[in-house]
Formats: sequence, structure tokens, C-alpha cells
Amino acid sequence: MAADQSALSPADAAALQERLAAQGVHSLLVQFTDLHGTAKGKLVPLTHLGDVLACGAGFAGPSIWGTGLARTGPRSEYFARGDAATLVPLPWLPGVARIVGSGFVDGAPFDACPRQVLKRAVARLAERGWSLRVGLEPEFFLLRRVPGGFAPADEFDRLDKPSYDLKSLARQAPFLHALHDALAQCGLDVLQLDHEDAHGQYEVNFGHDEVLTSCDHLMLFKLAAQALAEQRGAVFSMMPKPFANQPGSGLHFHVSLWQDGRCLFDAYDGADGGHDLSALGRAFVAGVLDHAAALAALAAPTVNSYKRLVVGESLSGTSWAPAYVAHGPNNRTALVRTLPGRFEWRLPDSSANPYLAAAGLIAAGLDGIDRALDPPSACTDDLFELSIAEIRARGIALLPQSLPEAIDALASDAVVTGALGQTLARQFVALKRDEALAYARHVSAWEFERYATTF
Repeated sequence: MAADQSALSPADAAALQERLAAQGVHSLLVQFTDLHGTAKGKLVPLTHLGDVLACGAGFAGPSIWGTGLARTGPRSEYFARGDAATLVPLPWLPGVARIVGSGFVDGAPFDACPRQVLKRAVARLAERGWSLRVGLEPEFFLLRRVPGGFAPADEFDRLDKPSYDLKSLARQAPFLHALHDALAQCGLDVLQLDHEDAHGQYEVNFGHDEVLTSCDHLMLFKLAAQALAEQRGAVFSMMPKPFANQPGSGLHFHVSLWQDGRCLFDAYDGADGGHDLSALGRAFVAGVLDHAAALAALAAPTVNSYKRLVVGESLSGTSWAPAYVAHGPNNRTALVRTLPGRFEWRLPDSSANPYLAAAGLIAAGLDGIDRALDPPSACTDDLFELSIAEIRARGIALLPQSLPEAIDALASDAVVTGALGQTLARQFVALKRDEALAYARHVSAWEFERYATTF
């Protein structure tokens, strides 16, 4: 991998430090993302900005999920080297500015850092003169702690079909306005906020941006939402499926490919047979569909994720989560919803590590382009209305229905694991198999209620 191009000269770093100090900043929050998609980091005095940019903030490598680093020697130290372009003061932490760090070990880019994984994928696109733009739509729950678990933070949020409920939206307006204001001050393009289809569930839509920037922004959104919810006595949750009878939380990706200001997915002048996407865009989608099972491990990476990816009725009438490997024009029941000049990838849920999901998406799409794949026929039907027999008769594949199934698919997919790199792929597969095993061995309250006195 090429040397990091985000480093500043000492003079430029000193000038940047002066500007931040003039804004009242005294500390840096050096933040990186671990394998699980969780923000990690530490506070560093602003006076050491030059060190953070040149070398990075240091961490004990084995203390970070998914590094596989040794406990001794030069490869035991993980450095989060700051990207100056990501520096932004945090409105909810006066005097503190976040800077995103990419992982370095022993002086070189660390292959198992999720941000470095995505940077490698972006570099593959750049070799062709392309860039990927993504608009993210994270869904989340606002909860409160109750005896034995959690409940919606708004105890009056009880409609059978709560999507777009303005009454609950108004009751949560102080939090939502604070969240919007904080994100806007950080330079994020918030398009809209709404109440989603489950009790206590909300969604924020962000404008399209370069894929690495969009992923950095998502991590900033999570930091802001967690802090602002805690200030109000609530719990911000990106758990995919907190309530069995209600829809779960997705993290939809709106995806387009660009070159020199031109969208390569646009079907220009009807030359592509009336499709929403160009031939290049359809080949990209075909690759995403072809690798859907492996991508599920990255986009739906928890045991709880697979309680979202099922077809069935919810309290509001539908789950809104895909279960079938299909695509269709403006079809929200399909894995890929095609739109003019872009597509919506509906597989990811809110627990996904955005860097890894995006890197896998790029690898799959490029494989579709390189092999000139054609996607199957578009689906215009409501797939949720079809029986399993009808789905099978049409030759439509089912997404993995459990984490172990998805992990097996990932482990056998050379394209997607190749994008992750040997170290991270090995760590991811091992950790997720351990997670699935721990879940399988757990004895739940449901089992006690069903079996304890039955036999």
C-alpha cells in the first residue's frame, strides 16, 4: 500500500494547531474503529497534534478486537495515525476535536485496520479512475432501561403502525434537534430524520459523499448520538433487532460510481434498454448479488442480525428487511433496489462495520464488472407476498439465515476475503464463530419457560 498521503508538513501542522487553539480546542479525540465497528480511541493534548499526524496515538495492539497482534515486540504496538482532513471540534464535548486515525504497526499501514481495508478498496477504484459515492441511512432505537431489559424511551410510542409518527417525533424533538445541530456543525449533510416502523425507532438520512468520508461520518454520528442520548437519560442502540415482533434497524447504502464528475451508473439517453442502471452498473449489481452470502457476514455480523433477515409479519405489517437475493426497480422487498443512476443495498444492518461492509461491496462489484456478469431478471413483485415454493421456482436464492451460515460463505469466498486481507479475514471468521458458538450454548428464558416443566 502506498504511503499515507494525509500527513501534513510540520509548518502546516503547526498552523492547524494554532487555528484549533483559537477555536477553543485543547484536546484531540483520536478515534479509530475496531473489527466490530465500535469507535475506540483516547484523548491527546492539542499540543501533540504533530505527533498524531506524523506517527499516531499509540495503543496496546492485543487490547483491540481483531488485530491478532503479539503481546511483545514491535508488532505489539498499534498506532492510530490521524487524518488531518477529518479534524472537527465536537459540539457536545467543548474543547475537544475528533480526528480519525488509520492503523499503523511497525511503521507500516496495518492490514487488519478496517479503515485501511477500505482505503485499499478505494485505491483499486482509483486505479481505474473511479470513485464510489455512498449515502447512508442508519436506523436506530432510543431505549430506556427497565427491569429485565429495555423498552422504547418514549413510553407513549405505541401505534400499531408507527412509521412517520409525528406525535412521538415531537416528543423526541429535543434529542433529534440536538443531534441534527451537532452533526451539521461537524459538516455532515443531514437530509432528513423520521420515526421508523418500530416503537422507539428513528432514522437519519445523510447526503451522498465519497465512501471513506461517508464511513467516517457514520462513526461520528454514532459518537454524537450515544453522547446526546445519555445526556437525556436514554440509551442509543444500533442493535439490529431488539424486539421480536417489530422491524429491525437497517443501514442502507445508496451507491453510485463516478469518474470525472460523471455518474457511471447513469443509463444515458435510453441506450441501456430502459434500465435504471447502465451496463456497468448492472454488472456491479450482479457482482453484489453473486457474493451476497459472503457479504452477509460483513453486513449482518451478529447472531441478532438474522432475526431481522427473515420474511414474516411484524407488528406494523412487514419487516422491511431483505431475505432473498434479488434486485428490482424501486423494489424495497429485494436485496438490491435499483433507482436511476444508483442502487440501494438493503442488506446491511446497523451493527455492521461500515468500512468492512463497504470494502466487501466494492470487491464484489468490481468482480461483477471484471467478469462482465449479467444480473438475473429484475423482480417487480412484492417478494414478501410469495411463498418459499414460488421463490424457489423462480431460482431466487435465500440469504444466509444464521451467522454460522454467513461465516461459512465468507470463509469460502476468495473475492471478499481477499478484500479483507488474510489477517482480518482470519480474525473476523474466528471471532464470529466464537460468537455464534456462545449464542448456541446460551440457555435462554424462552427455553426455561417452554421446557423446564414440560416433560
